[in-house]
Amino acid sequence: CEDCGKSLIGECKLHGPLIRAKDRVIPSRARLTLPHYLTLRVLELRAGNQQILGVFAKKVIQKRTQFGPYVGQLSTKLTRYDESRLVLQVLKDGGKYFLDTPNEDCGNWMMFVRLARNQEEQTLVAYQHCGEVYFTTVKPIEPHTELKVWYAADYAKFMEASAVFIKEESDVCPLPSVGKEPVDPWTCSSCRSTFATFALLESHQCIHKDRV
Repeated sequence: CEDCGKSLIGECKLHGPLIRAKDRVIPSRARLTLPHYLTLRVLELRAGNQQILGVFAKKVIQKRTQFGPYVGQLSTKLTRYDESRLVLQVLKDGGKYFLDTPNEDCGNWMMFVRLARNQEEQTLVAYQHCGEVYFTTVKPIEPHTELKVWYAADYAKFMEASAVFIKEESDVCPLPSVGKEPVDPWTCSSCRSTFATFALLESHQCIHKDRV
């Protein structure tokens, strides 16, 4: 204590505790790279204060606007997998690597862009160029519209994913498998539509039950 000149363990009983000043919270690298005409919005708050974020336009963004390159760590396997985000890979020195973003300090804002569930809500297309991944707008994006992305046709082949959206009631796009063996699709007995997982089939069958 500088007032009484004593070295103490804990607070000074005579002069009381110190006034603690906290450091300013610095945004992550990914958030700092966000262009000024884009904004992040919290779409959902899950257990453990996990925020589900989306990227939205603050002004009109013209068609054929290119964003990128996507910033991530080259890895032979993903350390962070989010079913609402695209899985991205690149070809480097003859090898195929994931663009991994285990946290917000090793990526840029493009890691927050969610995948498009159908062609109507898709605003961006992802593709590989010179060993980097870029996003380009496929239509004019109006203010307050969320940016959503899907693979370009050639990049979909590289990623072993579908380049065409499945137009079913569920409006679900099949994601590329990540280190898994291919499996036979689940088929609806009522309309013969096929789904990548049993959970998607169950969700789809609820529609038939509601109609009945």
